[in-house]
Amino acid sequence: MAKKKSDTPKPYAWLMKSEPDVYGFADLLAEPEQTTLWDGVRNYQARNFMRDGMQVGDPVLFYHSNCRPPGIAGLAKVASEAYADPTQFDPDDAHFDPKASQDDPRWFLVDVQAVRELNFVPLETLKNEPRLAELPLVKRGNRLSVMPVSKEQFEVVLELAGDTDA
Repeated sequence: MAKKKSDTPKPYAWLMKSEPDVYGFADLLAEPEQTTLWDGVRNYQARNFMRDGMQVGDPVLFYHSNCRPPGIAGLAKVASEAYADPTQFDPDDAHFDPKASQDDPRWFLVDVQAVRELNFVPLETLKNEPRLAELPLVKRGNRLSVMPVSKEQFEVVLELAGDTDA
């Protein structure tokens, strides 16, 4: 029998990817109140995670992608409920969506706030950890910029980072 949406457990945490040369964890730490809006997500599944799944206070693993080596650089938290991504309405923005309107937004975002920097955990380390075999990040073909993380996976990542403040 197929699982109903309500049968799926809510993720404990989230992993959010960003390219460090575009916006890295150091940039988040430098923001006023160490908080920023997570704009520009243009994948429906990632949007749905932010719009329907994320709750204020949820932990976030901040992942540096498209760099050498990629990996988890910091710990953050969801700092707002989801709201319309303003870049979809701006014709001068790279993330403009002509099909979106103020009355019917297509894209949503959350604010993210830094918690603390972590000892960097490279993707290779994550891939070689058997307890993370089901983490979406290490599965072949998964390129989502926002993905769910279970409590167990979250704890393993913090352990790999040598973080004892969890």
